[in-house]
Amino acid sequence: MIGSALALAQRAGLPEALRVLLADYPRAAWPQHENFAGLVAFWLDRHLMFRQLTEALREDAEARIDNRIDPQAHVRRLGRFGAMLVDQLHGHHQIEDLHYFPKLAGLEPRLQRGFELLDSDHHAMDALLSRFSEAADGVLQGGEAGAFHTELQGFAGLLNRHLVDEEELIVPVILRHGAQGLG
Repeated sequence: MIGSALALAQRAGLPEALRVLLADYPRAAWPQHENFAGLVAFWLDRHLMFRQLTEALREDAEARIDNRIDPQAHVRRLGRFGAMLVDQLHGHHQIEDLHYFPKLAGLEPRLQRGFELLDSDHHAMDALLSRFSEAADGVLQGGEAGAFHTELQGFAGLLNRHLVDEEELIVPVILRHGAQGLG
């Protein structure tokens, strides 16, 4: 069980005990590492896509609030990008929980608590995704974009917290051990 201080909505980052490999594999050096191409690059691209989708949704909601986008165009974009974000995040988390996290934890048993933390984040994200979807549905059914924008702001912040923590735990493990047996 993850303590409340480490819950997604409470923490400001990973505890130092879970960042032990990050000292040996700093973020700035990741792209130059021999094990970066392939799985790590793909994983980080997926995370970038999630960030880009939330940013596009934010920009669109703000444009709708300010009457800079046609309401129907906003609805179309929200339906498309919102569904893509929800579907892709659910699939991404499922693959991580069932496949990657158990294998990566086996490579670095001292980081087991970190993988439990990330799994806990995924459960928290399920509730956040439900609230996100409800707020988006309100707009899709003719409601105002302001409530969705507010929900999206909180969602995007917690999603980014999770993505950064996941990257800082997982990428150093893959860089250290390689991606053999993970693909």
